[in-house]
Amino acid sequence: MAWTKTFILIVDAFVAITVTPVLLSLFLKGKFKPENSNPINRGLERVYSPILRWCLNWRKTTIGINILALLVSIPMLLSLGSEFMPPLDESSILFMPVTLPDISNSEAKRILQVQDKIIKSMPEVDQVLGKAGRASTATDNSPISMIETIIQLKPESEWRDGMTKAKIIEELDQKLQIPGVINGWTQPIINRINMLATGIRTDVGVKVYGQSLDTIATVSQRVRNALQDIPGVKDLYVEPVTGGKYLEIQTRREELGRYGLSVDDVNAIVESALGGLPIGNTVEGRQRFSINLRLAQEYRNSLDRIRRIPLQSGTAGTVPLSAVADVRFVDGPPMIASENAQLRGAVLFNVRDRDVGSTVQEAIKKLNSEFTDLPNGYRLEWSGQWENQIRANQTLKIIIPLVLIIIFLILYFSFQSLKEALLNLVTIPFALIGGVFIVYFYGINLSVAVAVGFIALFGLAVETAMVMVVYLNEAMNQMVADKGNTNQTITKYDIREYVFMGAAKRLRPKIMTVSVSLFGLIPVLWATGVGTDVMLPIVLPLIGGVFTSSIHILLVTPVVFEMTKEYELKKHGKIEIYDVKH
Repeated sequence: MAWTKTFILIVDAFVAITVTPVLLSLFLKGKFKPENSNPINRGLERVYSPILRWCLNWRKTTIGINILALLVSIPMLLSLGSEFMPPLDESSILFMPVTLPDISNSEAKRILQVQDKIIKSMPEVDQVLGKAGRASTATDNSPISMIETIIQLKPESEWRDGMTKAKIIEELDQKLQIPGVINGWTQPIINRINMLATGIRTDVGVKVYGQSLDTIATVSQRVRNALQDIPGVKDLYVEPVTGGKYLEIQTRREELGRYGLSVDDVNAIVESALGGLPIGNTVEGRQRFSINLRLAQEYRNSLDRIRRIPLQSGTAGTVPLSAVADVRFVDGPPMIASENAQLRGAVLFNVRDRDVGSTVQEAIKKLNSEFTDLPNGYRLEWSGQWENQIRANQTLKIIIPLVLIIIFLILYFSFQSLKEALLNLVTIPFALIGGVFIVYFYGINLSVAVAVGFIALFGLAVETAMVMVVYLNEAMNQMVADKGNTNQTITKYDIREYVFMGAAKRLRPKIMTVSVSLFGLIPVLWATGVGTDVMLPIVLPLIGGVFTSSIHILLVTPVVFEMTKEYELKKHGKIEIYDVKH
């Protein structure tokens, strides 16, 4: 939306200075009617004029009400939650349970089938597709203990009454409580983005760096214990770095010599019997497949069977593998993760029923107070959406002041006056009032999308304020032409009347400037479908800000302008005139 709006304004400016004058010369001919001949304009003036008169008579009260509204909006703004981006409803769910690292293939298959049957029994579920382990790609390094199930939902019109996506996840989570399995809930697209960008497959994660996997596992468990009682933390689990099972075949060299065998002989038999020995290729159409030969499953599915694998010796005939080697299971890491040349573990969790910002801030305070005794060479690092949020906040700290500076420079070079530029720029904080109020009452967290909406609001508010100030200055030019420019010929009553004329008699252009922007945005409030939950946080600040900035521009700007001109007349004996045209 931001890019679209920017390009539209660029093209609009080009058309306004090239095509529009030509069209005006061609079509605007004949007798022109005054503005008060328009019935809509007359109706607006009847409503606006007495209100403006009251504001000009009660100037301090008018400014005080606006300042009070601004002060009220400040604690509301500070109380808003924060997140990187508003969650996009992808109309599907990704269920990512994690089992014990030493789970067997058959048990993982059984759990996957049981979970899929339970999920498919939900009336709102359309299709279920589960996968255990890694796919046929080098980019998917998932162990067999990690299960990924994509859940396609039916259209919302077919859901039970009162059901939401959050309630579906909550109900499924209760039904899928299986011993030894830790549930995790996310969405397919954001999950892949998180994994590619940060290496974390949940909303937020705490990375634990160090030199020893055992110590990393201990520290990770302490982090988990500290986080489990924090509100908003869901699907909390420790990424396993220990607990994997490995089949170790350790040859005994003295026994090898007794039977006339070498280590290579044993390795060759183990490779062909367990791993598979390539003996050829088969071509099927455009695909080529390797043909491997190894023992059947029933001859290698237990330690006893593996110990009985026959070896042909030169001195004693056929001997079992156990005669020359020790065969046993040993513990080890199920998967070794490294980052920045250090071993890494992670404590992963999602955030639900609370904003990411306050949840992580509370977690950071708790970890900082409890983890004052980390071993040397070990450190914690926050990652996931929080990492993106910190990066976005740092960028916004540069962009927002830069935008305000650019707007100020445009105003200054337009009016050639620092005072007039500040008079227009002061509209921005009052435009924020409506944006903050509507975001607060809609229950939306501060995010990059909301920040983009506020930045767009800055330009829109200043644009409308410029229209008002230009017409007020035109009224001052008319007053000087009629009465001169000295304190002997101009009174406070004259200033008020001409300010009123500049504000009320040219009401239609100001209302049109506001209405065009407002009517183009309001339909987003009723939009449905994928993507609208991201559009809404961008549009809401604009809609709310347009209302309050319009009130400020229509009612407060003339009051401030009148007070400014009275001050100039009293101090300098004349008012300053700016040759600006709309």
